[in-house]
Amino acid sequence: MSSPAPLKIDVFPDATAVAVAAARELAQAARDAVAARGRFLLAVSGGRTPWQMLRALAGESVPWGQVHVFQVDERVAPAGDPDRNLTHLRESLLSHAPLPPEQIHPMPVEAADLDAGAAAYVQTMAALAGTPPVLDLVHLGLGADGHTASLIPDDPVLQVHDRDVALTGLYQNRRRMTLTYPLINRARRILWVVTGAEKAPMLRRLRDGDASIPGGAVVQAHAVVLADAPAAAAL
Repeated sequence: MSSPAPLKIDVFPDATAVAVAAARELAQAARDAVAARGRFLLAVSGGRTPWQMLRALAGESVPWGQVHVFQVDERVAPAGDPDRNLTHLRESLLSHAPLPPEQIHPMPVEAADLDAGAAAYVQTMAALAGTPPVLDLVHLGLGADGHTASLIPDDPVLQVHDRDVALTGLYQNRRRMTLTYPLINRARRILWVVTGAEKAPMLRRLRDGDASIPGGAVVQAHAVVLADAPAAAAL
């Protein structure tokens, strides 16, 4: 039996070049999905380079009327809090691109019952992506501790395989709501965006399929990594 193809990793000089390249990948994925299925269902993670990526996406040829944006994860914090990924997501996209505001679907982290909120978010996705939901593309980052989404080392959320959205314990002073492995691994495509020298050891372990880090349990068959030179230094 042949071994699986190695994880595809494209290396760019710096984080800005990664963001531009990632925007082009997203735009092409959007055009492909709309041509094939009539809509593009995207889940995005937070972070400085991703916000650059989304601003760059506004300059690409994208069928915005058929794009729906979900969150990969979100901190449990009040509306408008600078810790919220949604705050930056809206600033990055709605200020620069003609995306209908109602086609950004926020995680309900202000819900009184967070577990019910997580279940409701699955239903929001299912209304567009089927049951169980299958997203066209999930964008992921990689932490210096090996986490991706809010799949955090040693957190019980890593063992959640019967729900597509779940809650974490405290991590950097906040609980999180996150997509879980089953939903991420069903995605048609996975786009990793990894920048910064502090990520270099974990990017090597991700490439090697090291399942002892959270990122290593994400399937690689339909994944591509866009990394800057510092993040790729250990490859």
